[in-house]
Amino acid sequence: MTTPLDWPSIIGLCGTACIIGAYAYLTLAKATNPFVLHGTNLMGAALLTVSLIYHTNWASLVLEGFWAAIAIFGLVRAWQGRTIEREKS
Repeated sequence: MTTPLDWPSIIGLCGTACIIGAYAYLTLAKATNPFVLHGTNLMGAALLTVSLIYHTNWASLVLEGFWAAIAIFGLVRAWQGRTIEREKS
């Protein structure tokens, strides 16, 4: 069985590139920007979810749901930290 390289698959590959890029950024950067890191992870999860809606794989779909939730949590914490830093200044 072969899966065609259609638009949902291409979108999913872009999502994969986002997640791999975010992991490389986390690993290689001396200092990371949490908005870039978690934002890129969230974008990757969203793009992969689009692909998984068309080519359903329930285990991967659940994984992307958790990946997105963790990314959103990270973005919220980064935003809260930014707000606290502004109040201290």
